[in-house]
Amino acid sequence: MAHPKRRLPGNADGDFYVDGSCIDCDTCRWLAPETFFRTAGQSAVRNQPQSPESRHRALLAVTACPTASIGTLSPAPEMPAIRAEFPVPVADEVYYCGYHSPKSYGAASYFIRRPEGNVLIDSPRQSETLAARLLALGGVRWLFLTHGDDVADHAFWRDRFACDRIIHEGDVTRSTRTAERILKGADDVELAPDLRIIPVPGHTKGSCALLYRNRFLFTGDHLAFSERRGHLYAFRDACWHSWPELTESMEKLRGHPFEWVLPGHGRRFHSDAETMRGQLEACIRWMRGPG
Repeated sequence: MAHPKRRLPGNADGDFYVDGSCIDCDTCRWLAPETFFRTAGQSAVRNQPQSPESRHRALLAVTACPTASIGTLSPAPEMPAIRAEFPVPVADEVYYCGYHSPKSYGAASYFIRRPEGNVLIDSPRQSETLAARLLALGGVRWLFLTHGDDVADHAFWRDRFACDRIIHEGDVTRSTRTAERILKGADDVELAPDLRIIPVPGHTKGSCALLYRNRFLFTGDHLAFSERRGHLYAFRDACWHSWPELTESMEKLRGHPFEWVLPGHGRRFHSDAETMRGQLEACIRWMRGPG
């Protein structure tokens, strides 16, 4: 738990604070940007919440934080309800799970509710509260692991729901070698008529994206939105396999329409398909540029 004695000096005076255990994963800053900001390589409170809505978002960040680095000086009686609120809706039966794990450096995970079987994308941290909510939404049929960095507590979720884990052989490790389905090769895989797995090697050798209904693209650490650059981008400084291969994988996405980019790390992006194509083209031009 966060401790006021370790409160970072960059925090604004008041109830909410971030302590020195922050790992700079960015979760709180995109969940509650009016409250949290980045300073000296960590998150801190820029402004204390001034409305019920901003307080609610800040408390969502308290629950989502992978390292429990956010605290309040006074008790927050809403916390039990906030914890049970996850997964929170994104759009059209797609949900954001919260409960980020330090084992994946705070990667986001998502959940798709479908009559034909639900999908958990990447692993949140172990939580019986979240598990109960997912069970109420119909459980989990598939646990799709975009790449080896974000598998976190996959074994807990496998045991909890007897779901099939899916990962590409390029990212299989000792931890995931017992996955129920191990993908091979570079060709797309139709998991179901509304679910397409797209291998996108580059960030890691076995990185894959998942496309749902030609609208939602779950990208792991392959593709995210950069507010500073103003377009979609890839992590040049966190490319663990091959930047040229990652660039070629980005070209591959040109053949797929989508309206949402939902990454493990980095910011989400939502727009119409035409704008998204322009965003992807801007990303590719930047990737092929001098850096």
